[in-house]
Amino acid sequence: MAHILKNENLELHIDTPFENYNFSRFDWTGKIIKVKFKDIQLSSVEITDCQNKNYFGKGFYNEFGIDTALGFDEAEVGGWFHKIGVGLLKKDDNQYLFNKNYEIKPAEFKVVAKSNKIIISCKSDTVCGYSYLLKKEIELHDSSFTIKYYLENTGKKDIVTNEYCHNFTAINKDLIGSDYILKFPFQLKPKLFGETVNLEQKVDIGINDIKFNGSPKEPFFFSFLNGSEKVDAEWELINLKSKIGISEVGSFKTDKVNLWGWKHVISPELFFNIFIKPGESIEWSRNYNLFTVD
Repeated sequence: MAHILKNENLELHIDTPFENYNFSRFDWTGKIIKVKFKDIQLSSVEITDCQNKNYFGKGFYNEFGIDTALGFDEAEVGGWFHKIGVGLLKKDDNQYLFNKNYEIKPAEFKVVAKSNKIIISCKSDTVCGYSYLLKKEIELHDSSFTIKYYLENTGKKDIVTNEYCHNFTAINKDLIGSDYILKFPFQLKPKLFGETVNLEQKVDIGINDIKFNGSPKEPFFFSFLNGSEKVDAEWELINLKSKIGISEVGSFKTDKVNLWGWKHVISPELFFNIFIKPGESIEWSRNYNLFTVD
């Protein structure tokens, strides 16, 4: 059973490390599978028409090292490398793919649950000179929740990676369309985007917001919405029909903001760059605020 944090406004359902999703992409420490605000659901899923829904992302799942996992290059084929928040993955060729189903040796996990928060820790083995301790605290507030991260380098090599939350979002299960507005605190310059996938032209890019002229039947994707600029880590999504909104504010500046979505889901992604020397640690947080719109 998922652990539930709940008050009169907000309800979070959180799977503990070995519940449901247990594959090699997303972080197992605090898988937020459902968010409800004033009894309206704001969380969605990655894929709707699949046999095993626990194989894919849902809710507010995060991931470390989407482009390359820790120690992958140093590991021999047949050896093991780290996926932070999961454990050790077995290397079967020389190209890392984030969506591949790797063989896993799970890390050591501990869970401490309280009335308004849950704290989940992940302690790794030492492989290829790398090891770490990850702690994630998910805390419920009146109409918001905060995810706090603590990552300590317990190995002998520098940890260089990144982390983001995929934010599989839909408000009241409404399809993505003209009722949605996605806002950013910086100017959008499509010519500076890294990659654009907008095959049906259903996604309209404004000066600092994104709207939709229909429900996309095919997935859409934009990388580096911020161009090459370092910007405030923040976005806000509003549903005009439900008059409900959600925002995320990171405790950091970001140099990478991506957007992925489909007809049933929209996922703004704020990347946090990580560099930790041996014996040192780093902390960061993501605050989600839920609100009504007049």
